[in-house]
Order: sequence, then C-alpha cells, then structure tokens
Amino acid sequence: MNRTILAALLPATVLVTALAPGRAAAGPVVCTTTLEAPSAYAAPVTVSRCGPVQTVPQLVTQRFFTYTAPFSQGVNLTHQITDLFGIALGGVEGNRLMGFGFPDQTIVFDGLALQNTTAVLLEAQSNPMPLRTPDLGSCFGTSLAGSACSSGRR
Repeated sequence: MNRTILAALLPATVLVTALAPGRAAAGPVVCTTTLEAPSAYAAPVTVSRCGPVQTVPQLVTQRFFTYTAPFSQGVNLTHQITDLFGIALGGVEGNRLMGFGFPDQTIVFDGLALQNTTAVLLEAQSNPMPLRTPDLGSCFGTSLAGSACSSGRR
C-alpha cells in the first residue's frame, strides 16, 4: 500500500518541483495576528498574516535607480544603443523598460523620485504635533539689579 501512495504522489512531487521558483529570497518579515469574527455559530478565529519588509537603504537604492541603471550595467552595448534612441532602461539590474527619456532627462527623473522618497521618509520620522510650551518671560524689561528673569509668564 505504501508503494501505491508513493507512486501516486510522485507525479505531483515532480510537478511542484518543476513549478517552484529557482531562487528563494530571504529578508525581514513582519507578521500581524488578529482575532476575526467567524461565520455563524463558530468560535472566533485567529488569523496571522506575514509580509516582507523593505528597509530604508533598499528603498533608497531602488528609487535612485528608477529610470537609469547603475554605471556597471549602463555602459554595455544595449544601454549605449537605447540611450542613443532615448529609451530609458532602469532598475537596479538595468533591465526594466521605463519609457522614453535621454540620459540627462532620466537623471532628473531619478532625482525627483529620490526627492519624493526623502520627503516621505522625513515625514514618517517627524512628530505630527509640534511641541507646545508656555511662553518664556522676557528679560529685556528688567534691569540687572532687579529681579531674576527665571520666572514664567508675565
């Protein structure tokens, strides 16, 4: 009976192995667990969802090479020809068709993408509410011989 099960599972194993991707990517992952309402007349269900996280250096590198390729990929014959005709090949590997744009235009496009990314990252780091403090007393209305300026509001 075990040989029968193995013979039945062998084609499925070969199919799954053939369809599996060649490389596996590892990186940071964030998982969130929530308690969700079930269908009628059942107990609550715990659901965990995991997703990859993109670090800030990875994001900045990706944005910096949005429309142009890095120098090592950008000097080959393919990029020389596409630059001549104004076709932008971007991405970190330099193999993604981005549209039309000569090298000077794509540098401007990359700068704009990096500027927008930096603005979003700075906004995410800042506190949305400004720090509120009471007004400090002014020492310009008193003399040195008079009272100290350390008091609060006047």
